[in-house]
Amino acid sequence: MDINTAFVLLMFATFIACLFSGYPMVFVLGGVAVLFALIGEVANNLFGLWVDADLSFMKLAVRRIFGIVSNYSLIPLPLFIFMGYMLDRSEIARELLDAMQDALRRLPGGLAVAVTAIGVVLAASTGIIGASVVLLASLALPTMLKDGYSKSLATGTVAASGTLGILIPPSIMLIVMADQLTLSVGDLFMAALIPGLLLASLYLVYIIGYATLFPAHAPRQAARGDKIRLLAVLARTFKALVPPATLIFAVLGSIFLGVASPSEAAGVGAAGATLLALLAGRLSVATMRDVCYATAKTTAFIIGALVGATTFAVVLRGLGGDQVIDGVIMALPFGATGTVIAILVLIFLLGFVLDWIEITLIVLPLVAGSVRQLGFDPVWFAIMVAVCLQTSFLTPPVGFALFYIKAAAPPGIAMGDIYKGIVAFVALQLLGLVLVFSFPALATWLPVVAYGR
Repeated sequence: MDINTAFVLLMFATFIACLFSGYPMVFVLGGVAVLFALIGEVANNLFGLWVDADLSFMKLAVRRIFGIVSNYSLIPLPLFIFMGYMLDRSEIARELLDAMQDALRRLPGGLAVAVTAIGVVLAASTGIIGASVVLLASLALPTMLKDGYSKSLATGTVAASGTLGILIPPSIMLIVMADQLTLSVGDLFMAALIPGLLLASLYLVYIIGYATLFPAHAPRQAARGDKIRLLAVLARTFKALVPPATLIFAVLGSIFLGVASPSEAAGVGAAGATLLALLAGRLSVATMRDVCYATAKTTAFIIGALVGATTFAVVLRGLGGDQVIDGVIMALPFGATGTVIAILVLIFLLGFVLDWIEITLIVLPLVAGSVRQLGFDPVWFAIMVAVCLQTSFLTPPVGFALFYIKAAAPPGIAMGDIYKGIVAFVALQLLGLVLVFSFPALATWLPVVAYGR
C-alpha cells in the first residue's frame, strides 16, 4: 500500500469516527478536509513523503465554494423548501386525509391506502421528508390505531409514505444530485417520476393484499350513509384534491411541458403555496416568519453541507483519492453490470449508518466517473441511487423517519413496533430498485420523450 492510499483510507476512517462523535456533519466534512490538507503538507515537508506538492490545491476549494453559492441550478432549492413548509402550515393535508378516509372506507386497508395517497400528494408538493412524516404520524396514526390497525402496519405505512418525497419530484435530493453530477434538474425530475409512482403502487398493492389476508390487522370500516352520502363524500374529496393538484400541475407541469425552468417553476410553487395558505385563512405574519426561518435553516444546512463536501472532495482528490477509488472499482471482477450492483449494495449498506446527503455529497461523485466509464446512462444511475437511498430513511440505526415517527406517535408505540413495520416496506423498495435496474426505460423513457436525450 502506497502512502497516498494510506492517507485516503485514514481520511475516510477519521471522517466516519468524527461523524459518530456527534459533531455536525458540516463541520466534520470541512474540518477533516483541512486537517488532512495540513497533515499532507507536514508529511511532505518534514518527512519527504509525497502527498501533495503544497496547499495550492486549497485555492480550488475556494473557487468551488464560490461556484456553489452562485450556482443557478441550486436556485430552486430554497423555493421548493419554502413551498413545502408553507403547505405544511396551510393544513391542506389534514382536510384531504379526512375526505379520503371517508371515500376509501369500504376498501380493504382503506385508511392505510388513504395515507399512502396523501404521501404521494405531499411528495409532489413539498419534498420535505421530516415535515411529511411528522404530519402523517400526527394526523393518521391516532386514527389508524383507534380503528384497530396493527401498530406495525400503521407505523410502516406512515414511514414509507412520508418518505416518498425523497424520490418523487420536486425532490430536494434530486436537485443536489443534479448539482453533484452536472446533470439537468429537469432530466432527473422526469426520470424519477415513474419510479416514484411505481414505489407508491407497490405500497398500495401490499397494503390491500395484507388487509385482505389479515383483516384483523386492518379492519374494514362500515359504510356510512346512502348514495347521497357517497356523492357528498366524493364531492368533498374532489374539493380537497383541487388545491394541491393545481399546485402540482403548475410546478411539475410547467417543467415537463417546457414552459418554465425548474427555478421558475419553484418560484411559481412558492407563490402558489402562499396563496393557498391565504385562501385557507392560515397566512399570518407569524406564519410567514416561521416558514421563512425554517426555510433559511434548512437551506443553510444543505448549502453548508455542500461547502464542506466540496472542501472534502478537493482535499481527497489532492491526496489521490479519486484514483484510488476509481482503481478499486474498475478492478472488481464482476463485469460492468456486476460492478454497478456492487456499488448499489455498498450504498444500501451505507444507508444504515449515513444520511442521504452524506452519501450523495461524498460517495456519489466518487463512483459516478467509473459508472460513466462502464458505459451506463448517468441519469439512470442517479435514479437507481435515489431509489436505493429511499431505504436510508427507514433502516436503523440512523433512519430519520423512524425517529420522526417516534417523536410524533401517540403513547404506546415502541421503537420495536416501528422497526417491525418498516421491514416489508424496505423489501418493497428493494423490489422497486430491482425493477428499475431490470427495466431502465422506467427511468429513461420520460426524459427521452420530452428532450430526446
